[in-house]
Amino acid sequence: MIVRNSGKKISKEVNDKIFSAFFTTKEHGKGTGLGLSISKEIAEQHNGTLYVDQHDQHTSFIIEIPKKQSNTEALKKSA
Repeated sequence: MIVRNSGKKISKEVNDKIFSAFFTTKEHGKGTGLGLSISKEIAEQHNGTLYVDQHDQHTSFIIEIPKKQSNTEALKKSA
């Protein structure tokens, strides 16, 4: 899945920190900086990934999650 906005591309400086917990570009009190770090963790728990498409001229987040996961893999993750 791709989530894209019409704004400009994320800077390299921000991109290097964007998935860190509590990192935000919003002004103080307007955000917690947890949304992307939690989203990335959820994707990884499902053997997937979440990343920024650096080749898009806009801001595009890509979520890749396998269609099917074996029961053994799922049990290992939940333990």
